[in-house]
Amino acid sequence: MKQPVAELNTERLRLRQWRPADRAPFAAMNADPEVMQFFPETMNEAQSQAMADHCEALIAERGWGFWALEQQQQKRFLGFVGLNIPNVMLPFQPCVEIGWRLRRDAWGNGYATEAARAVLEFGFDNLELEEIVAFTSVLNYRSQAVMERLGMERQEETFDHPSVPEGMPIREHCLYRLSAGQWRRR
Repeated sequence: MKQPVAELNTERLRLRQWRPADRAPFAAMNADPEVMQFFPETMNEAQSQAMADHCEALIAERGWGFWALEQQQQKRFLGFVGLNIPNVMLPFQPCVEIGWRLRRDAWGNGYATEAARAVLEFGFDNLELEEIVAFTSVLNYRSQAVMERLGMERQEETFDHPSVPEGMPIREHCLYRLSAGQWRRR
């Protein structure tokens, strides 16, 4: 059964369902080697379109997912932020992860943290999740800084991400966790 599509708003940002106009800037973002530095490779246009289709379909089905992120004032597509159930085998499953990817020209403005706070609130208050996790390459200090600003706690053990080929320096990942209780005590 389809759920109503959630849309989240912050002071500066809107997290919403994907639109056709998002596709070109999304593909450009995914083709940027700096944006994709901590992924095995950049994405071509067909891969980006398939990912956007998948994100849109999951939101239409569940009401939530990796939402398109838009700057409210200028109505400019910035990337995506949202919740996801990973589809690869990870050592800490089952889980719901929070994730983000922003255009390079949107970095350094606090957008990822601002949007992620709204997503965490939705996950804990609306979906009544007990825990939300985040993970990234141990070399991705920018994303780890966002996780720490969100109050997430880094776990001691690391893991090799199964989607990253052996021998790549970005394969080793760290895991952050945040429980509903920790979120409410903040």
